[in-house]
Amino acid sequence: MTEFTPAIDAPASTDDAPAARRRPRPGERREQILQTLAAMLEQPGAERITTAALAARLQVSEAALYRHFASKAQMFEGLIDFIEQSVFTLVHQIMERGGESEGAQRAARITAMVLQFGERNPGMVRVMVGDALVFENERLQQRMNLFFDKVEATLRQCLRPVADADGSATPTVQTQVRAAALSDLIRGRLQRYARTGFRRMPTEHLDATLALWL
Repeated sequence: MTEFTPAIDAPASTDDAPAARRRPRPGERREQILQTLAAMLEQPGAERITTAALAARLQVSEAALYRHFASKAQMFEGLIDFIEQSVFTLVHQIMERGGESEGAQRAARITAMVLQFGERNPGMVRVMVGDALVFENERLQQRMNLFFDKVEATLRQCLRPVADADGSATPTVQTQVRAAALSDLIRGRLQRYARTGFRRMPTEHLDATLALWL
């Protein structure tokens, strides 16, 4: 599963003279900022993070942050980019496997994968459920809403052949209801994970839950 990898400091020089501070490679400082922001979001009560606190954690000035991002909203957009790219790369891989007859299994795999992504990236969960975006630009929450809309649309694509195979009189309605229920399950489990301080795992009893719904 894709995760942010903590930045690793270069090993200290064994020479007697103090080593010169290594200049970050292009893009490296930007990644460090996003990694640190994600790590800070994992802490209790960290829904509201200021650029001053982020700069202090990185031991740089706030001006240094703005050399890489035009605003804090742009930093959150970087996290959302990571969420979207990570999740939908894996969605694409799941959709390429198997045929239409395996639609229910693919829907279950996608549901489990999104929850596993959140479980392994708790800081991202605060972004996904909107807790970290409450005081930020509205377009950020809109992007996360579109993210879940896209997940639900993919689940509908998986489940339509299942409804057809069941001989449902209303396959479109059945597909929409099942996909919406799975999407609600994903959002609800992620919200519970964030609001219990990351103690209640989103994948808890997941196989049994999916067996009831699919």
